[in-house]
Amino acid sequence: MRLAELASQLGAELHGDGSIEVTGVRGIEEAGPTEVTFVANPKYTALARTTQAAAVLVTPDFPEIPRPTLRLGNPYFAFSRALGIFYQPPHYPAGIHPTAVIDPTARIGNLAHIGAYVVIGPGVTVGDHATILPHVVLYPGVRIGDHLFAHAHAVVREDCVLGDHVTLENGVVIGSDGFGFAKDDDGHWQKIPQSGPVLIGDRVDVQANACIDRATVGMTEIAAGAKIDNLVQIGHGSRVGENTLVCAQAGLAGSSVVGANAILAGQTGVAGHCTLGDGVILTAQSGVSHDVPAGKMLSGSPAFDNRNWLRAVAVFQRLPELARRLTKLERLLSASDETPQKEDSN
Repeated sequence: MRLAELASQLGAELHGDGSIEVTGVRGIEEAGPTEVTFVANPKYTALARTTQAAAVLVTPDFPEIPRPTLRLGNPYFAFSRALGIFYQPPHYPAGIHPTAVIDPTARIGNLAHIGAYVVIGPGVTVGDHATILPHVVLYPGVRIGDHLFAHAHAVVREDCVLGDHVTLENGVVIGSDGFGFAKDDDGHWQKIPQSGPVLIGDRVDVQANACIDRATVGMTEIAAGAKIDNLVQIGHGSRVGENTLVCAQAGLAGSSVVGANAILAGQTGVAGHCTLGDGVILTAQSGVSHDVPAGKMLSGSPAFDNRNWLRAVAVFQRLPELARRLTKLERLLSASDETPQKEDSN
């Protein structure tokens, strides 16, 4: 593909030679003379001047560089679109593998690909254009919209509801029992029935080995456009708002509520029954045990305002140097006290 054609497909303004042949995309340090790269972070501006890439995706106000540029408002998103142009994922033709076990009462939409050893239980409905890869299990009563993509070993438990364009990566479990137990009169933990399903909206991606638990009563909800990363735990009865990111190894205890457009960075934790407002950001390894108003950025465990946390970290990093200075001062004072005083000759 010529560079001018790529610019046209991306809606970018081309600065430079549009006749260059482009074969793919790559990071700015690895890209070669037939590959396109991007700059979205100002700290990589210097690398844009030395990259060997055929062209660089940049913002409209980016300075001129020796290489051709494709200028548009969101270079990172354009880079992802360019990846989609050059990378062709595996194609799964419509059809049902002979080893798949599908209950006669299940209803599968048009043009579905059902892989080997898939199990689809009674009363399940799956919309059109589903791709269900080997060893996926859909429990009884599951309802799923169009364009499901379920990778190998994903499991959707009984009566859960998934919208359109949902992607389940390998090992995902939707609707596993919530962690609910109550002690009986003898002091033994007894399991509390987990009766409520999981409801997942449209365009939700759930990455590998994440678990979204079903509710004790009511339901666990993941709103449209949310993205759930690898090894995330969503506790029973929790709610995650639209377009919210929950990053790797984060955990929400039962009945947590997270608003729309929030970001929970890696290994963050939210205590049960806490509410995080729209646009909240928890930086990596933050722990929250209280409600957080909309728009706040928190850090640390227990988490507090990010700006105050940064100041605290700066002070903490200076402590060793301050300790060394204090020790030196103490030694000087001690030496001064031990020095004999001259007698007055008068």
